[in-house]
Amino acid sequence: MKKFPMTPAGYQKLKDELERLLKTDRPNNIKAISEARAHGDLSENAEYHAAKEKQSFLEGRIQELQSKIALAEVIDPSRISQDKVAFGAKVKVLDVEADVEYEFILVGPDEANIKERKISISSPVAKALISKEVGEIAIVKAPARTIEYEILEIIFE
Repeated sequence: MKKFPMTPAGYQKLKDELERLLKTDRPNNIKAISEARAHGDLSENAEYHAAKEKQSFLEGRIQELQSKIALAEVIDPSRISQDKVAFGAKVKVLDVEADVEYEFILVGPDEANIKERKISISSPVAKALISKEVGEIAIVKAPARTIEYEILEIIFE
């Protein structure tokens, strides 16, 4: 099976969510199903149907998290050579044409979150940045235009 890269923080976040689902959400859902069942006729019991639907969602998410955790390859960015852009790096870049600075954090596919500026290591931008040093230009071919990012800073936390 193919392993997926993940930062230690991303791995811990998945484990924490799984633990919460197993120890809190699932038992609460089982209790809700029992209470709804006690109200009588199940065919017209909206609480029961909602609780069963939530149970299905919870079980699916638990299986998904267990699979992701089993396939995770936890990579500690502090053990990577820090003179070039690599997995786990926070990279400050300058869009040369637009003269706008951006900051990206290169993470595994399951950790990507554009609101937190975390981009997947398999994204076109990350692929262009990998192995570049400060001062080098990374070229990203986007549908609208070709973007040139100058690497300003590489930080490993």
